[in-house]
Amino acid sequence: MLIIKVNPGENIDRAIKRYRNKIRMTKQVKQIRDNQQFTKKSVQKREQKIKAVYREEFLRNQEI
Repeated sequence: MLIIKVNPGENIDRAIKRYRNKIRMTKQVKQIRDNQQFTKKSVQKREQKIKAVYREEFLRNQEI
């Protein structure tokens, strides 16, 4: 559970923004979405390999 302390005199919009940033940093929303549907380990590995190949080609093109 995330706890955000609101300082006296602090704008509520600022506190909400800090809350959203903390959720984004802890990757809670991504974890919840990933748990909604089961994916096999072989599919996860395949997706990781595809991302790694893309990342490698992208970095190689940046060097040129």
